[in-house]
Amino acid sequence: MKQPLGVILAGGQATRIGGGDKGMLPLGRGTILDQVIARLESQVHTLALNANGDASRFSGLGLPVISDSIGGFAGPLSGVLAGLDWAAGKGASHIVTAAADTPFFPCDLVPRLILAAREEGTQIALAHTPDGWQPTFGLWPTALRDDLRSALEAGLRKVVLWAERHGCAAAMFPDAAEFFNINTRDDLVKAESML
Repeated sequence: MKQPLGVILAGGQATRIGGGDKGMLPLGRGTILDQVIARLESQVHTLALNANGDASRFSGLGLPVISDSIGGFAGPLSGVLAGLDWAAGKGASHIVTAAADTPFFPCDLVPRLILAAREEGTQIALAHTPDGWQPTFGLWPTALRDDLRSALEAGLRKVVLWAERHGCAAAMFPDAAEFFNINTRDDLVKAESML
């Protein structure tokens, strides 16, 4: 498998933290998104941001911004689909997704997802910790994008449910703290202490 393309999922509404772009909140010397970009860009061939609304608000990041093609905030799978469509247009076979609000995910996420898929003989791999699945961190094949579009149009929203339909490997990560995600102001304070 060639090096996959990377897609940062930032299409949610961030209601628990007051709305807006959670990834643009300050963390350390930059933003949450700066941390996520720094961790993912060295592991993938090219990087894009999945976000909805006015893309110009992310112009300072220097990344292509791709929006959901399924309306109504259909959840992370809608962002995966947007990423798959974008990657297919570039001739890529796979993408790896990461959440925009999870700044400490492993720096070897991508090779471990690829290895898990190879060992299990699957096209899809998701991160898994002692806390369970981390479904926004996954390896996804562009070949399944039409199937995913049909599933979303039929109302499916559960990432793991769709992934398991097609065979899904678990890439095991023993430290759940690496997938700590920022949902509230208190979480942001905790993330500062974790830096």
